[in-house]
Amino acid sequence: MTATIAIAEDEADLLDAVAEYLTAHGFRVLAARDGAAFRNIVGRETIDVAVLDISMPGEDGLSLARWVMEQGEAGIIFASAHGGDIDRVVGLELGADDYVVKPYDLRELLARIRAVLRRVGVAAGSAPFAAAPRQVA
Repeated sequence: MTATIAIAEDEADLLDAVAEYLTAHGFRVLAARDGAAFRNIVGRETIDVAVLDISMPGEDGLSLARWVMEQGEAGIIFASAHGGDIDRVVGLELGADDYVVKPYDLRELLARIRAVLRRVGVAAGSAPFAAAPRQVA
């Protein structure tokens, strides 16, 4: 079994490109265009790394990161168009494992995801993040 990467990104073209690229490199990808969709998808799944756009309409990536951290040990990478030192430091201090600045190279994102997986000790098939089971009505 392969590592699962969950992505929250409101830019449809970027979301599609990242999902396609990571899938082509052997990852299972869960993609969401907003915070509500991300919570819905991830709440039923086991993930290894979350790649979160910080600035999205509605719930932002910072809030989603707090939620992911409450659920378990998944790695977190923030993605943002704001690349100032303060933005990166704040993101890392909030608990992110890494921070990429848009526009980023997909190869760089892949390398950063692999590095986070190594740091959090995730091997293929492990399950560091498991949301509480949900009942379906």
